[in-house]
Amino acid sequence: MHFEDTTIYIVGDAKSPQNNPIMEVYKAFFVGIVVDRKTAIIVDVECSATLGLTNSFVKSLLIGKNVLSPDVIDCINTRYFGSSQKAFGVALKDAQKKYQQIMQSETK
Repeated sequence: MHFEDTTIYIVGDAKSPQNNPIMEVYKAFFVGIVVDRKTAIIVDVECSATLGLTNSFVKSLLIGKNVLSPDVIDCINTRYFGSSQKAFGVALKDAQKKYQQIMQSETK
């Protein structure tokens, strides 16, 4: 897949519960997000899930949404009920913070 020159790639991470298969494989929960820097719209996303269906569902939740919108966290809390729900929210907040830092550094 080709991404436009206006996109950036951000990774947010968090610890996941110890009894989670994600911890067994990756030792943490990661969410990789491709964001259009001009619009803040999520163009693509993938997470450190152990099931392909999880990544497909995460894509359906986040693609097309504004990375900074509270709605992206809300949809995790209301629609994603995997054992890594809390870690997913924390990783996404980490990605939001990184996006804001990148945008602030570009305006200086």
